[in-house]
Amino acid sequence: MEQQALWDDAHAERTEASPTRGSMSVRTSRARSRRELSEPEGAATVGAAVSPPVLASIAVGRPVRGEFTYSVPDALAGHLSPGQRVLVPFGRGTALGFYLGPASPPAEEGVKLKPIQRVLEDSPSLPKDLIALLRFAAVHYRYPLGEVIRGALPPGLSKAVDEKEAKPDVQLFAVALINEVPPELHRAPAQSAALAYLLAVGGRAPLEEVSHAIPGARETLKKLAARGMARIEEKKLEAGVKDGLMQGRPERLTREQDTSVTELRAALDTGEFQPFLLHGVTGSGKTEVYLRAAEHALAQGKGSLILVPEIALTPQLVGRFRSRFGAEVAVLHSALKDRERLFHWQALRRGDVKIAVGVRSAVFAPVDNLGLIVVDEEHDPSFKQEEKLRYQARDLAVVRGKQANAVVVLGSATPSLETLENVRRGRYRLLELKNRVDDRPMPTIELVDLRVERPREGVVTEEAPILSPPLLAAMEETIGRGQQVILFLNRRGHSTVLLCEVCGLSLKCSECDVCLTHHRSQNRVVCHYCGLAMPVPERCTECTGPLLKLGIGTEKVEAEVLERIPTARVARLDRDSATSAERLTEMLASFARRELDVLVGTQMVAKGHDFPGVTLVCVVMADTSLAIPDFRASERTFHLLTQVSGRAGRGKDPGRVLVQTYNPDAEPVRRVLAHDFDGFAKQELDWRKALAYPPYSRMAAIRLEGEHPEQVASVARHLGNLVSRHMPPASAGVRLLGPALAPISRIRGKTRWQLLVKGPTHASLAPLLGRMEAALGDLPSGVKVVIDVDPGAML
Repeated sequence: MEQQALWDDAHAERTEASPTRGSMSVRTSRARSRRELSEPEGAATVGAAVSPPVLASIAVGRPVRGEFTYSVPDALAGHLSPGQRVLVPFGRGTALGFYLGPASPPAEEGVKLKPIQRVLEDSPSLPKDLIALLRFAAVHYRYPLGEVIRGALPPGLSKAVDEKEAKPDVQLFAVALINEVPPELHRAPAQSAALAYLLAVGGRAPLEEVSHAIPGARETLKKLAARGMARIEEKKLEAGVKDGLMQGRPERLTREQDTSVTELRAALDTGEFQPFLLHGVTGSGKTEVYLRAAEHALAQGKGSLILVPEIALTPQLVGRFRSRFGAEVAVLHSALKDRERLFHWQALRRGDVKIAVGVRSAVFAPVDNLGLIVVDEEHDPSFKQEEKLRYQARDLAVVRGKQANAVVVLGSATPSLETLENVRRGRYRLLELKNRVDDRPMPTIELVDLRVERPREGVVTEEAPILSPPLLAAMEETIGRGQQVILFLNRRGHSTVLLCEVCGLSLKCSECDVCLTHHRSQNRVVCHYCGLAMPVPERCTECTGPLLKLGIGTEKVEAEVLERIPTARVARLDRDSATSAERLTEMLASFARRELDVLVGTQMVAKGHDFPGVTLVCVVMADTSLAIPDFRASERTFHLLTQVSGRAGRGKDPGRVLVQTYNPDAEPVRRVLAHDFDGFAKQELDWRKALAYPPYSRMAAIRLEGEHPEQVASVARHLGNLVSRHMPPASAGVRLLGPALAPISRIRGKTRWQLLVKGPTHASLAPLLGRMEAALGDLPSGVKVVIDVDPGAML
């Protein structure tokens, strides 16, 4: 079943979807004649220079589809550029808008157009190449263009306010201007104490330090400054690298690295779009290949965009890039302060900084003269956004590379099956790193059968110890040699189930169809879907029977390590412990400096990290993701096990991996033990092809949720009937699955249903999705319907 590439599919998709483009849902279109007019198809352009427009096409930052036509006041004529933020009247108020280009006059006569009120910035927030990408995203992922653009902007530009230049990070210092405390301060003891402290530490100290030592020192120092006895200085903080995360430039590359770098340099020299898959085993030096390619791009005056799937990976990668390029690196992710994100965005937009490193949202970074895009760990599901604009950053990176004539590198030790299929069809070129740097051996992987090694004895009142005897012995031996251990379990909390031993009921969230997780550090039970939290009940809420704490999470593993190996220095890395970017960076740096012996964590520890001191990796429970009702469950299990195994043996000492499981015969587990990615991929692709799942088809999920179960079910069946009535002939290969209750049928108090449509191309699905969009305005307001193109999860 042959498919078009995503970027080639775009034109056909727009053609199929044209009946809905530029229109609004029924609920909004009734009011359209009383306000702004939606732009006719093809009216706005973002290309060649034109005379000052009389009419402007505006995307409004509201959840309404289409582009809107406004008149341009004489004062603004000739002063508008595509991508500029503007303030426009909308409905009974005003809204943030984005100027896209000139518009054609409306077809209807006598339509009174509203004028743009004012421009909110001198230069466009969005360069022209980004507007093209955002247009594609809005059409492909079926989302309002104005909301797509607004979501791509950093805080400070996503609201209808004038742009302000973000200031860099500064540190304030207090400086004494005299050499001793004068007699006149004896009647001002606070000022005397502050000045005496400054003189005692050499006459200059950070303001924060003085404030910590002397309460109220900030106001006191202002009074001293007014007397001319001290002053407050600002020092700009330069972007640095945490101790332990700094890495130098290796003198020599491996033969495979050198071949890959040569290929990428040649591709960059052509100035044309060329996509590559860099398939390298863990520890083979993929990051160094990225760095050398970015060096070459920078020498040509081109910018680079580096995407990573997790914020947890950012500190180490940023450390390596800043070690090489200094202040030329901007960082973009949600854990930064709003001001920091705006500062980096503006630096990129001005061209002051040429390299951007960030998570999936950084695919929209305004990198000037973009020449190179790298998607590290391209297989990772975190590149798929699961709310609002449900985009796949890896796919958008390839589309952006096509539009910008840039080189795109997708890197992974375990490529996604979609990417492998693109290589097989000749769409991507393959670069391989089959060996580790310095010919270090791959870690040995051993199986621990928990059916044998974790026996239960006597009456069960709580979960049996999860650290098996072989695992404990290996940990003690490793720590005894002064080496480090990573324990991986992809579940947060302490106990994942609280079960009544009398009535057998588990403690569930009142708003979701999931069990509450016990977090011992907070002494609370928490829902990981809606955030509901409450104190741990002493007894069953139904029959007052005693509760058993079953299931394991990272908190329980951490506690068990501390109990069984009291001398070990242990830390836990998950979303509960890494509460800020600073905390995350410090924890990773501390582990890199070997100040910790054992790091327990979720998937945050599994990907991309390079810790030479780690020689033992233990997968605490390999079964957690196998039973998920998702056709990608086996693939993701294989990816995770391979990635976490690759953290072992990256230094001079060989690595060892222990995989604990109750299912030793499961296909992903067996293939990981044999380091057999090719065998796993072939078998999985054969299965996908037989069942017409991606990469041998395209999919879209229609997800429904609402507070009234009967109403949601009724709407789901109505949409199912709508799709069924307009299905193309069976020969077209389009299939409908559902409607049916979602595997997790209730979240945040709302019942969930879903439909799946599959077809050979996106274009084959477009007519059905277009009809679905057109029908949304007639649905009850109490049911929310979301169209998720290329869904990443089936839950």
